[in-house]
Amino acid sequence: MSTRKLLVSAAIVGLALGSSAAVAQKKYDPGASDTEIKIGNIMPYSGPASAYGTIGKTAAAYIKKINEEGGVNGRKINFISVDDGYSPPKTVEMARQLVEQDQVLLIWGPLGTPPNSAIQKYMNAKKVPQLHVYTGATKWNDPQHFPWTMGWQPSYQAEARNYAAHILKTKPDAKIAVLYQNDDYGKDYLKGFEDGLGAKAKTMIIAKASYETSDPTIDSQIVQLQGSGANVFFNITTPKFAAQAIRKAYDIGWKPVQYLNSVSASIGSVLTPAGLEKSVGIISATYLKDPQDLEWANDKGMNEWRDFMKKYYPDGKLTDVFNVSGYGAAQTLVQVLKQCGDNLTRENVMKQAANLKNFELNVLLPGIKINTSPTDFAPIEAEQLARFDGKEWVRFGEIIGK
Repeated sequence: MSTRKLLVSAAIVGLALGSSAAVAQKKYDPGASDTEIKIGNIMPYSGPASAYGTIGKTAAAYIKKINEEGGVNGRKINFISVDDGYSPPKTVEMARQLVEQDQVLLIWGPLGTPPNSAIQKYMNAKKVPQLHVYTGATKWNDPQHFPWTMGWQPSYQAEARNYAAHILKTKPDAKIAVLYQNDDYGKDYLKGFEDGLGAKAKTMIIAKASYETSDPTIDSQIVQLQGSGANVFFNITTPKFAAQAIRKAYDIGWKPVQYLNSVSASIGSVLTPAGLEKSVGIISATYLKDPQDLEWANDKGMNEWRDFMKKYYPDGKLTDVFNVSGYGAAQTLVQVLKQCGDNLTRENVMKQAANLKNFELNVLLPGIKINTSPTDFAPIEAEQLARFDGKEWVRFGEIIGK
C-alpha cells in the first residue's frame, strides 16, 4: 500500500474515532435529547395557596424567553406545568403523570411543604430530581437520605430563629401568640421559633392556635389569640390566611408587634388585600429585592426584571415579590442546565445543582449568593429583616446567615 493510501486510511479512521467520541460525550436520560429538555413543574394554580401560582407563570415566561434566545446549549426547554390545588394526593397523581407518562427529565420548583412531602420518597425511589423545591422546610437539605431532593429558598427554621433572636433582643419580656398552619410547613417554622427562644419558649409563648388549609377563615383563631393578652404575634400562614389575620387583628383593635413569615410577605398578594394601613409595622425577612422598594427603582437587575415582565408576563403584577422569586429561581434552573452541558442525565443534573459556587442572581439582595455542595443542599442561606412602613419594606440590621 502506498504512503498516500496509508495517510488517507489513517485520516478516515481518525474521523470515525473522533465522531464516535463526540457521540459518546452526549448522555441522555428520559426527557432529554439533542433538541429538547423536558421539565415538569407542579403549582397550586387553584385552591387555598393559589396566590403562589404566579411563581409558576413567571418561571414559564422566563423559559419562553430562554427558548426564544436559542435555549440552553442549543436545546429548547419543554416546560410542563400542572395544577395540584395544594392538595398532596393530587400532587402524587401529578408527579406520577409527569415522571411515568410525560417522561420528564426532572420535576422542578414544585410548591408547598405538604405537597412535596407527599412525593419526596417517590421521587427518590425513582431517582428523578425533585429540584429547587419551593418551600423552606429543613427536610429538603438532607442529601444523605434524600439525594434527589433539593430546596431553593432559605429554611423556615433559620428564618424563625432570626425572629426569635430579634424578640429576645428588643422585647425580652414579650408575651407571644402564634398562629400556624397545621402541617409540616407550619410546624417547621414553629420548631425554629421555639428553638430560637430556647428555654424561654415555654414562658414567652402564652398562646398557640392552628388552622387547616380547608378552613374558610381564621377569624376565631385571631380573637382567641387576642384574648390571651399577647403583645407579640408570630403569623405563620400562607397568603390567603395571612391577609385575613392581618385584617382581623386590626379590625378588633389588637395591636401586637407582628412578625410575618417571608412566604407571605408580598405587598401585592398579601398586604394590599389585607389593607396597607393595617399592615404598618409588620416585621418579616427577605432575601430578594422588593419591586416596591425605592432603593431598587433604578437598579440594573430590577430593571432587567421589569423589562422581562413587560415583554413576557405583562399580566403579572410589578408589585408582587413572588414574580421576582419565580424569575430568580428559573435563572438558577437555567444555570444548572448550562453546567450539565451535553450530559443530561438525572444524576448529572443533581451533581451540577450541588455544584453552584458564588452564583449571583440580579434579584437577590447585595451580598447574598447561591452556594451548594454534595453535603449542602441549601442554595440560599441568608436573609435580612425588614419592617413595612405602609408603602414598602424597609430593611434593617445586618444580613443574617451565610
